Amino acid sequence: MFVRTNLPGSRRLQFLHNAAIRTGVYTGVCLSLVFVAWLVIANHVPFLERFALERNLAAAAVLGFLAAVPVLRFLRYPGNLLASSIIAWLIFSVVYRVLCLIYHGLTNWHSTFRIFMEGTVVYLIFTTLAWIVSIIRRAREEDISHSKHHAS
Repeated sequence: MFVRTNLPGSRRLQFLHNAAIRTGVYTGVCLSLVFVAWLVIANHVPFLERFALERNLAAAAVLGFLAAVPVLRFLRYPGNLLASSIIAWLIFSVVYRVLCLIYHGLTNWHSTFRIFMEGTVVYLIFTTLAWIVSIIRRAREEDISHSKHHAS
């Protein structure tokens, strides 16, 4: 028999029971950790400077893979896709802003607002495409179910 206990402070984490929010939080934290590691390695590990291109490509590939997690998980659910991806990118953008305070050259590369908007626009494009595909899929299912009921 499974007994559920209510631990002190567990109500504060109640929002993590939603899959879209949980995926967004985890993805945002992972994106941020990879980006922090990338910056620390790029700026504080000088003997890896000769592998700068490979390091940057590897970090960009990992960031791209992690950024695709909400898209791949919620491809059939555009609402969850939008919520999850915006939460993830908001967390990443906040961490980027904090890193801009430490690494001053980061703001010369891209502003925090630009980073947030570029990621949001990409996620909105994927959400829109997922929404259009879901509408087409529902219309086809509806058409197939109506064509079976017509007796000629």
